Amino acid sequence: MDETIAAPRIEDETKPARPKLHKALLLNDDYTPRGFVVRVLKAEFGMGEGRAYGVMMTAHRLGSCVVAVFTREVAEEKATRATDMARKEGHPLTFATEPEE
Repeated sequence: MDETIAAPRIEDETKPARPKLHKALLLNDDYTPRGFVVRVLKAEFGMGEGRAYGVMMTAHRLGSCVVAVFTREVAEEKATRATDMARKEGHPLTFATEPEE
């Protein structure tokens, strides 16, 4: 009797794709007080005083600054909540998102 030995089937393991990341951006304006910008960065993005001040000054000098990188949903939620905080206080401060390259 001939016995055929078959190699075990190797199934391709499919790993879930990593979610694309998005940058949360702080857009500079010439009207929102610096202290308020720092307060928003601390409240919404969990930054310390020094880091929040540095991000605010970078946006002030360059026109915008990457605050942090998240999945799209998280970046959009944080940017929206931070912008809403400013609107409730009557400030034009704006946060935006864009895909990370």
